[in-house]
Amino acid sequence: MFKIQTLNNISPLGLARLPQEQFQVSNDTKEPDAILLRSFKMHDMEIPKSLKAVGRAGAGVNNIPVEKLTRMGIPVFNAPGANANAVKELVLAGMLLACRRIGPAWEFSRGLSGSDAEISKAVEAGKKNFAGFELPGRTLAVVGLGAIGRNVANMGLALGMKVIGFDPGLTVEGAWQLSSDVKKANTVDEALRAADFVTFHVPFMESTKNLINAERLKLMKDGVIILNFAREGIVDDAAVSAAIKSGKVYGYVCDFPSNLLKNHERVITLPHLGASTAEAEDNCAIMVAEQVKDFLTNGNIRYSVNFPDVVAARETAYRLVVANANVPNMLGLISETLGQAKLNIHDMVNRSRADYAYTVVDLDSPITEDVRQKVAGIAGVLMVRII
Repeated sequence: MFKIQTLNNISPLGLARLPQEQFQVSNDTKEPDAILLRSFKMHDMEIPKSLKAVGRAGAGVNNIPVEKLTRMGIPVFNAPGANANAVKELVLAGMLLACRRIGPAWEFSRGLSGSDAEISKAVEAGKKNFAGFELPGRTLAVVGLGAIGRNVANMGLALGMKVIGFDPGLTVEGAWQLSSDVKKANTVDEALRAADFVTFHVPFMESTKNLINAERLKLMKDGVIILNFAREGIVDDAAVSAAIKSGKVYGYVCDFPSNLLKNHERVITLPHLGASTAEAEDNCAIMVAEQVKDFLTNGNIRYSVNFPDVVAARETAYRLVVANANVPNMLGLISETLGQAKLNIHDMVNRSRADYAYTVVDLDSPITEDVRQKVAGIAGVLMVRII
């Protein structure tokens, strides 16, 4: 029986993927094998010694101490792409809100008074103040071509826009999911120079902080519309505010209200609605529950942010999994330890990711706790489990 602790409300459709005969799920579980969460901040939380996995029912993991967990050999799972359609639709809504000046027009209409005839007359006189422009033929720059960015880029093409994308980490698999009509930019600056609209779909880290700043705004076209439904801090709000007042930026739409932005002219702020749909919450919970279940029961890793993907079909009933530092001769030391215990390796799969690696070993006979401890004692081994 595995114990799962939930630190936020997790969609029942996701929790249903954890059978009751095998998983005990509760928000106050002691000594959990895994934690499922959404926005709960784990940084100040004491990590239970029993913990084997963390599952984030969403994409961002800023609220999770990933580096600390990595050093403990604990994979952190997320759900990339599960909320991609929800965010894509909100980007489209943001583009239309900004270019058609729908917010100010709505406020104008709500403020009308008098008889219907007087309102009609005021509408005809006032509508010229809210004239906008259309999307076809405009250039959409997409910075970050993960699951969300690819969806947004392909949507832009479907709308008749020109699309340019930038992502130095684009995978071969990701490229297959991206239309060949998306033009590749070699740098962020190249993408920004071409943009009538620019949208960001990158995580927040030191390298993505203030990707839009005063210097980069000087490179951009006059009348550009900026959208940020990724993370607060990717756009320098003060610089964009000044650029709006100077006439450089036509509009700014983001998911992160502040005192500077919430009543700012030509700024639309939304209350972090990017993935706030019932469908997205269900999809994220289902995806991460399946990942955690497969890891606990089979040792497989899919969509971990800190360890490589390793998925191996069970070849025998006896499996050992090892998280370790990515250093020379680690596989040799593991194999030697198992050999000294007279254990025959039926199959072994090892993958590395930067400074860390993960190994799955199927054996022809049972592994004892004594052998597990000997493997755990190898310098550089972070975690060992018998499954």
